[in-house]
Amino acid sequence: MNITHRLGLFLLLGISLFAHADQSTLRPPTMIALWPHLKAPTITPSQLHQNLTAKDLHTPFMAEYLPKQSNHIAVLVISGGGYAHEILNKEGTPASLWMQKQGFTVYELIYRLPKKDHLKESRTFPFADGQRALRIIKSKQQQLGLRSIGVMGFSAGGHLAGMLTTQPTYLFYNPQDPIDQLSARPDFAVLLYPVISMQQPLNITHAYKSLFGQSTDGALLQQYSVNAQVTLNTAPVFLAHALDDKISPIENSLLLHQALDAKQVKNELVVFKQGGHGFGLGKANTETTTWPNQFLTWLKKNQF
Repeated sequence: MNITHRLGLFLLLGISLFAHADQSTLRPPTMIALWPHLKAPTITPSQLHQNLTAKDLHTPFMAEYLPKQSNHIAVLVISGGGYAHEILNKEGTPASLWMQKQGFTVYELIYRLPKKDHLKESRTFPFADGQRALRIIKSKQQQLGLRSIGVMGFSAGGHLAGMLTTQPTYLFYNPQDPIDQLSARPDFAVLLYPVISMQQPLNITHAYKSLFGQSTDGALLQQYSVNAQVTLNTAPVFLAHALDDKISPIENSLLLHQALDAKQVKNELVVFKQGGHGFGLGKANTETTTWPNQFLTWLKKNQF
């Protein structure tokens, strides 16, 4: 409902929020398997980036970051990478560590990616992993004293998070155990420079190519367009996007903002004049460094 234009530069000295975190006070993450038949790897997301790309990972998992003092809010964090790889070191991992420092219980998702040679069968892999992750977090809600559970996604990860937010009841996989009886609906979503539409004229992203190849199936493209799936039950959404984004044009966020308004779903769109694509926690010397604090203000305003 709100579009906040941030067009000047703040005097932030180009220092990222992540750099301010005292890492010595943070608990190391614990790896959690997503599926009953798979074991969680011992490798952490930061080690994963150093040793191999996520596209080579066949075992999806979550890294659980527990805070020193909980604010009773959990967030599932999803990196982007055009559904071809996962940019953990610039998006998911720094964001997870920053939020852990703020008191959030954080789950960084390492998800499976579509396979070009088996696209029809593997297209749903990221969304199945995301839904399963949310249900696992829901299963821990009482134990961890969580008041609300949100989802945060960057770029293609923003598309994944948007799909989870607008289609929480869609069956992206067959139920595996009692955990799958739990709701997969998040309480809120945070989408950073997200890919939203798979329809023309915005079907130009790497995410589109990775999910659909050369497909022009109109019904399928509509199903995977987040803005086309908004309902009255969609959770509130916080969006942040730069006007000079050449990879995922800001029209993606504008479309979703308009669709949310049409259904009277609470939302806020923060627009930056500069920042490009992939600014993560914020690109130095641009106002994109302010979005994390604006997100915290939005959470407080909406009483999550």
